[in-house]
Amino acid sequence: MPRPTPLSGYPEWLPAQRAVEQQVVDELRRTFELHGFAGIETRAVEPMSQLLRKGEIDKEVYVVSRLHADPDAAPESDDRRLGLHFDLTVPFARYVLEHSGHLQFPFRRYQIQKVWRGERPQEGRYREFCQADIDVVGDGALPFHHDVEVVEVMAEAMSRLPLPPLRMQVNNRKLVQGFYRGLGVDTDEAVASTLRAVDKLDKIGPDAVRATLVADGLSSAVADACLRLAAIEGTDSSVVDAVRALGVSSPLLDEGLDELATLLDAAGGTRGNVQVVAALKIARGLDYYTGTVMETVMVGSEHLGSISAGGRYDALASDGRTTYPGVGISFGVTRTFAPLLARGALTGSRSTPSAVLVALASEEARPAARREAAALRARGIPCEVAPAAQKYGKQIRAAERRGIPFVWFPAEATDDGAPAVRDIRTGEQVPADPASWTPPAADLRVGVVRSDADG
Repeated sequence: MPRPTPLSGYPEWLPAQRAVEQQVVDELRRTFELHGFAGIETRAVEPMSQLLRKGEIDKEVYVVSRLHADPDAAPESDDRRLGLHFDLTVPFARYVLEHSGHLQFPFRRYQIQKVWRGERPQEGRYREFCQADIDVVGDGALPFHHDVEVVEVMAEAMSRLPLPPLRMQVNNRKLVQGFYRGLGVDTDEAVASTLRAVDKLDKIGPDAVRATLVADGLSSAVADACLRLAAIEGTDSSVVDAVRALGVSSPLLDEGLDELATLLDAAGGTRGNVQVVAALKIARGLDYYTGTVMETVMVGSEHLGSISAGGRYDALASDGRTTYPGVGISFGVTRTFAPLLARGALTGSRSTPSAVLVALASEEARPAARREAAALRARGIPCEVAPAAQKYGKQIRAAERRGIPFVWFPAEATDDGAPAVRDIRTGEQVPADPASWTPPAADLRVGVVRSDADG
């Protein structure tokens, strides 16, 4: 059989790289749970009618079909009516409606799961990838303080990851829409098209955005005012003064300014490697956002686009009687880490979880070696028994190749007839009891190694 050709857009990792991804997921999970978010997992497929209801991503959906589907089955039972979910928001909205009678609101959930999109593969964009979402959903109403909370939680989560500096940009759709209304952009359609145009500012530049706004029917003066608003940035509520100085007013603008000021007072500034900053160019093109919006970029890798994004949506789901508003944010695990892993900026400290290789004196000694390994594992120390009873030098070199830091020698392998453990990096060997010996904490689990180029 010839060597298989890799499938573009479906990243697979070697063990040391996979260890990094697993540590990232574990750290995200720990942080989310520290803040009381409950983990859920939804099915991989949803009805096509649900996936396509917004009409914006129909070309990205992978349709599910059965090779031996019954051609005479009713259309509603045909697997061709199902598609793989392209994000975690659509399945979560369905989940809330389906299980609302069993949930306590406000419902705080996190979800770390694979999703699929039929995009053109490129760095930072994949056809199969892992996302991590958090959301808080209310029953009929949801106080604004939850907007602040999800920003703080995701900023904390990202600050615990082995990443370069991040810039988490926040804005408020009420502020932006209220500003446009105050300028005389007086229809929902005109406001939406203005939002979409300004949201492309980083991609096409201010001149192209201005030309788009004028082509859409705005005057040059109004287009310039929209760009002046989009240029405002800051880490505290002084941003409000900068907006007020533009001389535009409306009730919706006032509401958005108050919310943004509250968010910045609580969460603005820098924590670890994450800076939370108001950037009034951030609009998020999706129509369902109704208040706070946020996007995060890696400083120095802005070409990857946003690695984390989300916002407030006052109608996540509705059953006709009750509306469930929510606020949430997503972190692209694969989108963020795949480029770093691919270029060697990050890797695992070893290619196996094992911290200890139990050496084997002979095949007859394997049962005893297995008992010593079991004693170590019972105390939470990852280990394995050597696959073959080779010369000890070969067993040590095999451990070294895989990055295993310690080799355990059973009693029959030592001069004094007592078990011993050797740190093969330093050559230091000491007597050890499998019931009490423990490796240093840094060696117990696979660590994350950052290259010098990545800092």
